[in-house]
Amino acid sequence: MSPEKVAVQVDGRTLTLSNLDKVLYPEVGFTKGEVLDYYTRIAPVMLPHLDSRPLTLKRYPDGVEGKFFFEKNAPSHTPDWVRTVRLPSPGSTKNRDTINYVLAGDLPTLVWAANLATLELHVPMWKVTARGKPKQPDLLVFDLDPGPPATIVECCQVARRVRDVLDEDGLSAYPKTSGSKGLQLYVPLDAKSTWEAVHGYARHVAQRLEREHPDLVVWNMKKDLRTGKVLVDWSQNNPAKTTIAVYSLRARPTPTVSTPVTWAEVEACDRPEALRFTSADVLRRVDADGDLFAPCLLGGQHLPG
Repeated sequence: MSPEKVAVQVDGRTLTLSNLDKVLYPEVGFTKGEVLDYYTRIAPVMLPHLDSRPLTLKRYPDGVEGKFFFEKNAPSHTPDWVRTVRLPSPGSTKNRDTINYVLAGDLPTLVWAANLATLELHVPMWKVTARGKPKQPDLLVFDLDPGPPATIVECCQVARRVRDVLDEDGLSAYPKTSGSKGLQLYVPLDAKSTWEAVHGYARHVAQRLEREHPDLVVWNMKKDLRTGKVLVDWSQNNPAKTTIAVYSLRARPTPTVSTPVTWAEVEACDRPEALRFTSADVLRRVDADGDLFAPCLLGGQHLPG
């Protein structure tokens, strides 16, 4: 075997890992081996959030400064033990009738995906059944995207206002950083509401917030309206859309992570650096506090009306 390759056993599966010394984050010298180490160590809290959700892999074979590509279809060399699910793909940009998605419910699959230089993992707001049939959405998301010069500080201000509206409807939301510029609020659901209901409710909340806080919030997707404001992106609540998975690395200059945070941290945020976490930070946080996003696994909430 090439010295650049090493065979390892991961929960009874044999994987061949390659190019472990390759630097994928040049600014800080973070290597592919360190990417694999992070995903292996974060797996106990990450995998429950990935389980039964079709994966979109965002791969960076030459690191964060090189070209990247999204991969929805399982590669031809995917091991036969990797669970996949074939789903319809209406409107595919590649004119495919179906896509054979990877499902990452175990550590060997997560390590295999990371070994493909997958830095980012993106997932939808819905799961598939044991027989591979799509379920109704079990998550609703508000993706808070700041328009410069606004930052995550303004996103936190908007997040508190979103929370107030949700409180009126008896709903709880759980915040996480995007790992990039913004903040995301997840509302766990009982998977009984239709997509139309979830989509419509999210849009209603976004429109209400713009009416009540026009100096801070915008709900329209047009970029020229966002300057200095926070887009409350409701459009992610669509079966064809994905968001960055909780605990996923991001392809930024440093290995930042989409990180669960507490409402106390959201309320106290007064500078962007306060809610910027690297892989090492996140591992320490999980050791200290466990999975702050665990309530999103429980569902149980129903939309009003």
